[in-house]
Amino acid sequence: MAKLEILSDKCVKCLQCLNVCPCNAIKEDKNVIYIDDNCTLCGVCISKCSFNAISHDNFVTSKPDIDEYRGILIFGEQRDGKIPGVVHELLGEGKRLARQLGTNVSVVLLGINTDKMIRELFAFGADIVFQIDHPLLEYFNDELYADIITQVVLQNKPEIFLIGATTYGSSLAPRIASRLNTGLTADCTCLEVDVEKRLLKQTRPAFGGNLMATIICPNRRPQMCTVRPKVMRPVEPDFDRVGQIIRPDVVISQNLKVKKIGFIKNKVQKVNLADADVIVSAGRGIQKPQNLELIREFADCLGAAVGASRALVDAGWIEYSHQIGQTGISVRPKIYIACGISGAIQHLAGMMSAKYIIAINKDPNAPIFKVANLGIVGEIERIVPALIKEMKNRKQQYITC
Repeated sequence: MAKLEILSDKCVKCLQCLNVCPCNAIKEDKNVIYIDDNCTLCGVCISKCSFNAISHDNFVTSKPDIDEYRGILIFGEQRDGKIPGVVHELLGEGKRLARQLGTNVSVVLLGINTDKMIRELFAFGADIVFQIDHPLLEYFNDELYADIITQVVLQNKPEIFLIGATTYGSSLAPRIASRLNTGLTADCTCLEVDVEKRLLKQTRPAFGGNLMATIICPNRRPQMCTVRPKVMRPVEPDFDRVGQIIRPDVVISQNLKVKKIGFIKNKVQKVNLADADVIVSAGRGIQKPQNLELIREFADCLGAAVGASRALVDAGWIEYSHQIGQTGISVRPKIYIACGISGAIQHLAGMMSAKYIIAINKDPNAPIFKVANLGIVGEIERIVPALIKEMKNRKQQYITC
């Protein structure tokens, strides 16, 4: 790959290029300005330099030798020392793809005191764990994480790189893809491989969920995508399983543009929506925001999480974190109770993995009834209070017994 250079005879050390570089590739050391291997040739610094001090005579990129790339890499996201379910799901999917390609599955794990998490990654299918343990990695920083992971990818050359489409992953993935000069498909719901060509076929909803697009990346490596939580299935964990731990030699920069100055924990509902076994979800059919209290009370009776359709979020009745569907999150509960939800395809995309669907709607022709295992036709304001009363009576009888 071609590389930009600082022309020392023209550079006046104004540091404007250093401040605008999105890849943290321009460094200052002992009053010398230089560009390191993090450079992705984005050209931002060239347009910013007023002194024509950045050489770009060979501003072209060469295609990578695709045959050098082998293996599947997964971003081992962790929060407060806990690995979210999406990583288990990616490991399960990674193992399935790896068997077809005759290769291995590795995980890149960043953080502090990460030793206790490695056994869990091996149990769910990792063959190799690239462990980077450092105090600066205690809290997620997309700039620093992208810098380090890019180094790991360049050193090990995986042909496929999978990242969970979480808040962290969605911020991190485009930064890494840009630095690696490769493609990125976001929010995938299905992955397959063309074994002969070793191409990853990445399928995701498009045009508001009205069709499914399958995307390939034939000329660049790694083939990168983010995958929605709850759409892949993890394997059964085997905690006797072992693998290889590699501690790669990476540079951990302290010269960051983004620094943590504080941490505010978001107030969440009693039950995590993404991990809930039972979800009570509300749609436009509940008719008024006051009826959300009925939905919350019903959910409390069941020990369930509260979900919502996009219509309620757009109306400002409930926070976005509750939104289920194409533009929200995907869930896979054992029981999904849809209250006043018509069944638009965008919402169904996020809840069709539920094992059992119960629909409550006053419109007997609502599309939701076509996918429901059990349907109740009637007004939410009549049916939900009756269900709450029945649940409370049953709990009281149980306690009395």
